[in-house]
Amino acid sequence: MLINCAVYQHGKKLADLVPERSEELASYLERPDCFVWIALRDPEPTELEPYRRLFNLHALAVEDAISGQQRPKFEEYGEDLFAVMHLVDWVGGDLSLGEVAVFVGANYVLSVRRGSKLHFLGVRERCEREPELLAHGPSFVLYALMDAVVDRYFPIVDLLESELEEIEQSIFVRGAQLDNIKRLYELKRRLMLLRRAVAPMLEMLSKLHGGRIPPICARTGDYFRDVADHLARIESAIDSVRDTLGTAIQANLSMVAIDDSNVTKRLAAWAGIFAAATAFAGIWGMNFEHMPELKWTWGYPAALGLIVSVCGLLWWRFKKAGWL
Repeated sequence: MLINCAVYQHGKKLADLVPERSEELASYLERPDCFVWIALRDPEPTELEPYRRLFNLHALAVEDAISGQQRPKFEEYGEDLFAVMHLVDWVGGDLSLGEVAVFVGANYVLSVRRGSKLHFLGVRERCEREPELLAHGPSFVLYALMDAVVDRYFPIVDLLESELEEIEQSIFVRGAQLDNIKRLYELKRRLMLLRRAVAPMLEMLSKLHGGRIPPICARTGDYFRDVADHLARIESAIDSVRDTLGTAIQANLSMVAIDDSNVTKRLAAWAGIFAAATAFAGIWGMNFEHMPELKWTWGYPAALGLIVSVCGLLWWRFKKAGWL
């Protein structure tokens, strides 16, 4: 599905184009300092085919854009670039994962978004408000798209941190351990999902600033370095949450062990109390012929009193020791 198609020259928008009119599109591509920016969402292979022929896109890159489910990556095909980024959004109380593939050439930018409702209309508007920067060409559009993707990671990190703080407050609440461990491992899954989107992008951006830079990005290295700094902050925050998460899991498991130990102590204490009563009852229940206690008038009340007294003493000792 086509979202937008526009042509720019010297950082200024010239016209919105209709891709079906390939002759007009091709004529703009022949102009100096002119490039086309096309955005697609969940396209069918047949929708990408005209662009593959027009921009001479590499077949492997087109296949990755069509199939989706790619690891974030950056590849060079001659003078053209191909980047894949993960789009992470908070939907219905859980993380939703999509992706955007971006083809970049000397006179075109083609973005293909899949599996996400996040859009980049604000990115296009921002670029059009800064014609002096958009004059850098397709590489600045690639930077703007990357910057938008990375900026959307920050609120996700904040949500994960808030959820962890909420769980930490209930770790020492009796009876909440089972629910806590489920929430902690679910949070760990979400954190790893976000990390799998962030870590490869740092590797991607290392190829776009410092050292050897693709010719298309020669004038925008500083901008990509700024995105890399943002990603480094996000990765640091993820590592911090992960360390705190590990500590929270260990604390929760320790609380489970303490609760189990307390239950064991209570069971052992009551077993000891009933064992004493059972021992006395067993002694006087043996029915030997020569047992003087059996002939006592107050023998039965005395036996009961002794059993109750011993059990009461044991109960007091266990209570004082904190077992009951």
